[in-house]
Amino acid sequence: MSFSLFRRSRRRVSTQVTSPEPQVVLVEQPAAAEEVIPQGVRTAAGWAWRGLLFAAVIWGVGWLLGEFSEVSVPLAIAFLLTALMAPLAHRLKQWNWHPLLSAAACLLVLALIVAGIGWGIGATAAKQAPELVDQSVAGFNQLVQWLGEGPLGIDQAQIDQWMNSLTTWISDSRDLLAGYAAKVGTSVGHFFAGLAIALIATFFFLAEGQHLWQGFRGLLPERYQGDAHTAAERGWASLVSYMRAQVIVSAVDAAGVAIIAAFIGVPMALALFALTFVVCFIPVVGAVIAGTVATSLALITHGWVAALIMLGGTIAVMWLESHLLQPLLLGRAASLHPLAVLLGIAIGAQLGGIVGALVAIPVMAFGAAFIRSLRGMHGPVSADAKGNH
Repeated sequence: MSFSLFRRSRRRVSTQVTSPEPQVVLVEQPAAAEEVIPQGVRTAAGWAWRGLLFAAVIWGVGWLLGEFSEVSVPLAIAFLLTALMAPLAHRLKQWNWHPLLSAAACLLVLALIVAGIGWGIGATAAKQAPELVDQSVAGFNQLVQWLGEGPLGIDQAQIDQWMNSLTTWISDSRDLLAGYAAKVGTSVGHFFAGLAIALIATFFFLAEGQHLWQGFRGLLPERYQGDAHTAAERGWASLVSYMRAQVIVSAVDAAGVAIIAAFIGVPMALALFALTFVVCFIPVVGAVIAGTVATSLALITHGWVAALIMLGGTIAVMWLESHLLQPLLLGRAASLHPLAVLLGIAIGAQLGGIVGALVAIPVMAFGAAFIRSLRGMHGPVSADAKGNH
């Protein structure tokens, strides 16, 4: 009896020990004062820091290129010259010319064109130099006479005093002028060194551009090589089209200036055509150089009335170029909006001066075509652009 009671009591104790204990669950209520950041602000903040990072990378690249401008500028010129001569090089390679021979032939053609333009300018200037000297002297004497008899009322004694002051300043500033001459000589030396780098780089780009690109492409991850190759072809085709359009724009500017000069009777109209064609490859500055030379010749040879006509005609031609030809032809060739072309030239000139204005639109043309290709918005690649990127 006691044994059975013991077992029953033991069973009761065991039941009490194994019974589950109640669990307490705490439910946290959101704080009423806590403000949730809107999703639009989060998105804007994300784009903001990415934009700042992108701008910092661009600034760093620009600073690095500026520090090594003696190499980066000639290489930029070499890329533009390669894009300009790429159609001829491709045609010669289609005729089974050796790549090195085709590149040498392209450089020879370029040298002959530049030499021909220089010879035409020099020969015309040498032929008409005596007449220009006589007209310059006569124009200076007329200016002196106008200063004395005109509304300014400057007599000959004041003019002689100014000339003596100028002579004295030149004599006293020999060291300063010598320093300027030394700087000019150093700049000329850097120019020819950069020209040599540009020509050598152009030769190798024309001859072995495809192999150089394949070597660079091999540094990319394998899964990106195909897309990068296609995008580079699209960008190079756009750059080649841009250089063709730039030749047309420069030719139109040169023809306009030469026609106005011939209409007025200004000498060296053919030389003005050649000079304007060359310098108009440099945006903004090229137009100023061409207009200054043309207006000066008109002033020396035909007086201030002809100079004003020449100045007005040159301004009209350059306005037509900057507001119509460049936005339409260059924008269409580079698949850029005309406003983007104008802003690109202005921003490039502000950041990099003459070189920045020169390479701004080519860089935009290549970059826009490259990005469109990566996004799947590409068109057919021209045959002239293949094999030279």
